[in-house]
Amino acid sequence: MIPIFVGYDTNSPIVYHTCVNSIIRLSSQPISIIPLSLNLLKGYDKNQIDGSNQFTYSRFLVPSLMKYQGHAIYIDGDMILRDDISQLWNLRNTEYAVQVVKHNYVTKSTKKYLDNKNENYPCKNWSSVVIWNCSHTKNKLITPNFVQNSSGSQLHRFTWLDHDIDIGNLPIKWNWLSDEFGENEKAKLIHYTLGTPCYTKFSQTSMSDKWHEEKKLMEYCKED
Repeated sequence: MIPIFVGYDTNSPIVYHTCVNSIIRLSSQPISIIPLSLNLLKGYDKNQIDGSNQFTYSRFLVPSLMKYQGHAIYIDGDMILRDDISQLWNLRNTEYAVQVVKHNYVTKSTKKYLDNKNENYPCKNWSSVVIWNCSHTKNKLITPNFVQNSSGSQLHRFTWLDHDIDIGNLPIKWNWLSDEFGENEKAKLIHYTLGTPCYTKFSQTSMSDKWHEEKKLMEYCKED
């Protein structure tokens, strides 16, 4: 069973459900999908007021939710899978506390969906796809209290880890920023980081056709 935590935002439920449909449709192994929705996280009080979505900080609760045991995958909801997520799962390595795509880029836009700021910062988008080694000693530092009282820069830059030792690198095809990098037919996971194509402003951006196709599959109902 592959535990997969997916970011959920009440402003756009369709984003989550389209993402999840792509995971289920293409997976060759049993999966357990857990929505990171704030109303389900009893006992966690989101103190931070910044962040462009409701799972900006809750993604760092994954080790705690897993009771600091085993591995788990976290992905943002504004993504779709283009291949079997078990291939990503098979890349897990107990040597590392986390494994991420180590993006190093300057964004094309100062704004993203719903007029949110889109600033450049170190480790930008590293935390949007994470293979968590929940059993790793250093990840036991990430308690709900730690998450509630940490800044975005502390969390998203993985400041509790040694970047040279504790953070493994994943192939960029597992977190392809289509609206930043353009078309890539070999991408296994497409990330619409500036805005999911459900938003009118981003409905015709790079690789948006892939999202619209997945949305149609998510809405499909066989008729008599």
